[in-house]
Amino acid sequence: MPQNNNGHGGMSEDDVRRLEFKRAIRKVRRKAREKEGEIKELNITAMMDMMTIILVFLLKSWQSSNTNIAVNSTMTPPTSTTSLHPDDTLDITVSEHGILVGDKVVAEFEGTPTAPGCPGPLCAIGVKVPAAVKEDNKDDSYLISPLYDRLQKEVDKLQYIAKYNPRAPFNGRVTIIADRWVPYRVLTEVLYTAGKAKLDQYRFLVLTKEGGS
Repeated sequence: MPQNNNGHGGMSEDDVRRLEFKRAIRKVRRKAREKEGEIKELNITAMMDMMTIILVFLLKSWQSSNTNIAVNSTMTPPTSTTSLHPDDTLDITVSEHGILVGDKVVAEFEGTPTAPGCPGPLCAIGVKVPAAVKEDNKDDSYLISPLYDRLQKEVDKLQYIAKYNPRAPFNGRVTIIADRWVPYRVLTEVLYTAGKAKLDQYRFLVLTKEGGS
């Protein structure tokens, strides 16, 4: 029986040509990828940047969707028959002692929280935002400077998250949790300041009356 001396064992000439053709194709493709600058090794720096963005998004996503407040003699929101579920938004708390963003105090009121004829054990009828923390230190100003600075930082973070996560767009929403006896002037100043920080979609958190009445 004749021997095949092509160096490929018992392969036929056709099989040898097909094998060499495949090798040539792989070689051409490899050179083309190298010419186009294909990444040949892992870029740790870019990967760390990506993981940082993912971490920020996860921290925001894992926040509780419920709004929890401590209702006591010094913080009593108004009641309502509404049954809407509170949104997962930035919270501004206006107690009879001061203003908080989340759990951080940004401004304290001046005056006394107890006023003659106050219908509750404590109420905020006699309090106001000090002129020292307002824009240009003017008592008639509506912009509360430390509140604006804090809200602007929170807005910057929300907009950064929205930039990399289309499912969490920045909508400018804020929830106001206010004591029922806080003066209307104080609430107006809080809303004005929030609007200046691009938080112009606001809701007031209220307590639902039992029995819908």
